[in-house]
Amino acid sequence: MVRKVTLRKMGGSVGATLPKDMADRLHVGAGDELFVVETDQGILLTPYDPQFEREMAAYERTAAKYRNALRELAQ
Repeated sequence: MVRKVTLRKMGGSVGATLPKDMADRLHVGAGDELFVVETDQGILLTPYDPQFEREMAAYERTAAKYRNALRELAQ
């Protein structure tokens, strides 16, 4: 769905307001945190931390390498 929003000055920042029906469909509301990601096509708003995926990949590499040591530590 494509919606047009207007940017407004909010203190020292610029903000956009999501229409209520869109916010309801996306299950977001006041106080929720979203991550803003710059892409080649523009801006992406997501509730998922893009850094988390990289951190999990690093953990999986480490966990595979030190599987036996982690198993011993768990006992």
